[in-house]
Amino acid sequence: MPTRKSPRKGSWKAINSGKLIKGFICYKAGMASALVKDETPNSMTKSKKIVIPVTLLECPSMKIFSVRFYKNGKIVKEFLGTNLDKELKRKLKLPKNSERKFEEFKECDDIRIIVYSQSKKTGIKKSPDLSEIGLTGTIDEKLEFVKENIGKEISILNFFEKGQLIDLRGLTKGKGLSGPVKRFGITLKASKSEKGRRRPGSLGPWHPARVTFRAPQAGQLGMFTRVIYNNKILDIGKAENKFQNIKNYGKINTNYVIVSGSVSGPSKRQLLITAPLRESKKQSKKNFEFLEIIK
Repeated sequence: MPTRKSPRKGSWKAINSGKLIKGFICYKAGMASALVKDETPNSMTKSKKIVIPVTLLECPSMKIFSVRFYKNGKIVKEFLGTNLDKELKRKLKLPKNSERKFEEFKECDDIRIIVYSQSKKTGIKKSPDLSEIGLTGTIDEKLEFVKENIGKEISILNFFEKGQLIDLRGLTKGKGLSGPVKRFGITLKASKSEKGRRRPGSLGPWHPARVTFRAPQAGQLGMFTRVIYNNKILDIGKAENKFQNIKNYGKINTNYVIVSGSVSGPSKRQLLITAPLRESKKQSKKNFEFLEIIK
């Protein structure tokens, strides 16, 4: 079974969003330096032009794959969407879509949607990525949103805006099999130690007569789900040939988002943009006027 490269998301209830959608699928294009004007109050560089590191993200439109109805934290009903793309057949087996009216089903306490990205528009791959996204509002408001958008393309420009704080969930770079020195940071043994230097001196006591999970040993490193909290959106919009010849990525063809700072994962890695879980005062006070990307 292939490794899951999409980040996992826990509870959507803790995230409070002013918009109906709490998250969006995007792809990391790369990093750059941006020239901005600092308008942060009480900043040492206020009203001055400074250069800061930024990350470029490509955000193609999404479509609703299915609608999930939850009750007491469990899925009680799931209805397949309409007008699905044929590229989904490469990702999973599609069931026959029965003509059930999910609008009449209200025996639930939460509604979420399974969305898939139209990655074929980006040029990096054809197979779409799927993710569950939480919705904001009452049950009637969530149903109304699903009825209006099922079978249609959903754009990030309608749900996120410039200057907003966001959280970015993604997987770090995969390092493969790594030894205990790199994996846990243990100290190298003396130069003439028996049975190797880059290993622990002991795997544990005589009893209990087994090796515990606490003993540092070789294993998988990387591909960990990480969250970058409170990133500021510096610019958002349609690409329109603005970003070309990005190293290891190419050209941004669809909508883009420029966020301050770095994001986990290599280029072309799928990420999940969400509304901020907990806004920090320090990050919310920052105000940068985006001017241009410096190559």
